Amino acid sequence: MSATSLTAQDIEFLRRPLHGFLSVAAGPLPPQPRPVWFEATDEGAIQLFTGPDTLKVRRLRRDPRASIVVAAPVGERERWVSVAGRTTVEPDGGRDLCARLFARYWDLADPARAEELAGMLTEDWVRVVIHPQTVHRFLN
Repeated sequence: MSATSLTAQDIEFLRRPLHGFLSVAAGPLPPQPRPVWFEATDEGAIQLFTGPDTLKVRRLRRDPRASIVVAAPVGERERWVSVAGRTTVEPDGGRDLCARLFARYWDLADPARAEELAGMLTEDWVRVVIHPQTVHRFLN
């Protein structure tokens, strides 16, 4: 099934602490998917945080196309959502997103994890926002 926006069911699925596999356009090079933490927004976009000078940001500034695929874990019925679209690199909100995602993916009651988050929050982060143009999904 293909669409141009996320459904309420997609957003519910994407709000689980699952890894997404992000691919960015790389010109003549084949995409190199990377696992990422991400957040589905109420507006139906997908966002993640990264350093402002990372390779993915440099590539997205040249060509803003990206996609992310998120799948249910082993042991569950097959289900996945794939979102492709143009991205924006937003200078604001990166630290807040970093904190939300750490709390979603890790137990911050663990002092080592909380200390790692505190260190991360001293760094500069940008938000990469994928604005869906094509959404594919499979629900089994």
